[in-house]
Amino acid sequence: MPKMKTRKGVKKRFRVTGSRKLVHARAGRRHLLTGKSGKQGRKLRRPALASPRNEEKLRQLLQC
Repeated sequence: MPKMKTRKGVKKRFRVTGSRKLVHARAGRRHLLTGKSGKQGRKLRRPALASPRNEEKLRQLLQC
């Protein structure tokens, strides 16, 4: 049986922290920022944790 390949798209979007949690950049930070408040823009800078519901599937795709 051949080795499973890591999904490159998932690898680019998620990273594993030291405590084995998955983090990703928040959505909504690319464009149309003038319509969003400064407070909202600052909150979007912080990384977000992957939802627990998706975490198992993401780990399979990342093979970690």
